[in-house]
Amino acid sequence: IERFVFIAEWYDPNASLLRRYELLFYPGDGSVEMNYFYLMIRLILINFLKKNFFCSLYCCFGSRHDVRIIYQYTGRQTLALIKPDAISKAGEIIEIINKAGFTITKLKMMMLSRKEALDFHVDHQSRPFYNELIQFITTGPVIAMEILRDDAICEWKRLLGPANSGVARTDASGSIRALFGTDGIRNAAHGPDSFASAAREMELFFPSSGGCGPANTAKFTNCTCCIVKPHAVSEGLLGKILMAIRDAGFEISAMQMFNMDRVNVEEFYEVYKGVVTEYHDMVTEMYSGPCVAMEIQQNDATKTFREFCGPADPEIARHLRPGTLRAIFGKTKIQNAVHCTDLPEDGLLELINYLSSSDV
Repeated sequence: IERFVFIAEWYDPNASLLRRYELLFYPGDGSVEMNYFYLMIRLILINFLKKNFFCSLYCCFGSRHDVRIIYQYTGRQTLALIKPDAISKAGEIIEIINKAGFTITKLKMMMLSRKEALDFHVDHQSRPFYNELIQFITTGPVIAMEILRDDAICEWKRLLGPANSGVARTDASGSIRALFGTDGIRNAAHGPDSFASAAREMELFFPSSGGCGPANTAKFTNCTCCIVKPHAVSEGLLGKILMAIRDAGFEISAMQMFNMDRVNVEEFYEVYKGVVTEYHDMVTEMYSGPCVAMEIQQNDATKTFREFCGPADPEIARHLRPGTLRAIFGKTKIQNAVHCTDLPEDGLLELINYLSSSDV
């Protein structure tokens, strides 16, 4: 019998736990089996199966709402790792990933321990440059991503180019390693060679057990919080926003993709309830898809970054502050690209909350 196997997750607000299930879909009759539940929901799933039945698709199974399909065992995803030497070029690399038709479904800036580096490079332990690999990958932050598209492993390797950056500049001049790498070790980014390697590496950075994987890089000092809103993430604007923040002189010291549910968003926007007429639309936008939280550092970060974000209404921003993030990337007062913190104490609380796990 043909079937598709997924790992599904559901946030249980009563227990404050992210529960995971094995979900099986049978295309023959459109039925779904999830643990001991056997539910007939052909009309819900059949339209999504071939194109959209993957990360961040929210469905309703019986009484359980907001069950999110997070993983499909089809080889349509792979790991993309931005190495320490190319962290400053993360915006450009993410822009290349988006333009190549990939969807970023997980993202986290991390710092690998020596043990994690040994686990990551286990396939290279017999190579003469093994110790140099371990030393290099632990010198600074990395950005790990799960990226999704057809033939993901091969397409990502093609974008990367040859492992040696010098060879890449000769043989694949437009590749990521040609553009941003230095040599065979400091070569900007990594991608697994096979489905088995991709599965093993994804498990290291984004454990299916629900663990956090390698530690995030948050400093929680002299910082403020920026959240790239769902519409901007889905429109592929993340790379451009990262470049704009960097070029304005801010440091992005931590970053993580996450999802919010309606209850969390309502709490997040509680101060606006009954105050602004757009409150309900603001809530709906914020839980409509993945967000990306960033720790922003600079002197007096809360004030200076809020000024850089610009007025909440992009139309006003384009007239008064045309160089601000909302003026450039915002569409409406609801879809205005980014959230920024108003008060220093709120920024720290938001960062602790949204950088502590992959989902809220």
